[in-house]
Amino acid sequence: MNKNTGKEKPETKKKKAIKETLEAIVIALVLALIIRTFAIQAFKIPSSSMENTLLIGDHLLVSKLSYGFQVPTPGMVSIFGIKVPFFTTNLKPLWGEPEFGDIIVFKFPGDRTKDYIKRVIGVEGDIVEVKDKKVYINGKAIDDPYGIHLESTLYPKSMDSRDNFGPFKVPEDTVFVLGDNRDRSYDSRYWGTVKLEEIKGKAKIIYWSWNTEDHWPRFGRVGNFIY
Repeated sequence: MNKNTGKEKPETKKKKAIKETLEAIVIALVLALIIRTFAIQAFKIPSSSMENTLLIGDHLLVSKLSYGFQVPTPGMVSIFGIKVPFFTTNLKPLWGEPEFGDIIVFKFPGDRTKDYIKRVIGVEGDIVEVKDKKVYINGKAIDDPYGIHLESTLYPKSMDSRDNFGPFKVPEDTVFVLGDNRDRSYDSRYWGTVKLEEIKGKAKIIYWSWNTEDHWPRFGRVGNFIY
């Protein structure tokens, strides 16, 4: 006669442990996806366009709540580098809009599946002009401590818009952005402005930095706030 001793068989315990582990993994992935979609996104600097403020190999945290909420819409997301149907988001500004000097991450207008990072230079209604590498807003030269120029060559407007651009009025509900490395940045001088709804968030802090040339961490940059 078999008696119920209240003890589970080893096979049952093993199955239960596997089930609980899988449930925990699924919950963690869902929570991570929700946080990434609506609150915080990690971003890695892939190019030199924001030097010397941000360096290749800097890893950032971007706040998606700096200006408002991200409203979900059908689209594609990248999971472990693989694009799958899910939903994307568009910014709904509620308690503020980007201001001059903010560093923002946004969907690149030329390919909305790519994220770009630049500094806001002009907002709605501003007249932006670049004359011999100097940036002017509404006719006045800006205080520009972050912009650097690594080349002395000056291109005429007829040849390239890098060094001489505008005047250009920033349209409604958009911002004009530039890379801090002005001579090596693909930005609003070439492809136009960024719609507010395409902004994903404001860059806040460097949580890790890796020197890709020396293959060594830049510990001195870890924890730095982004301005």
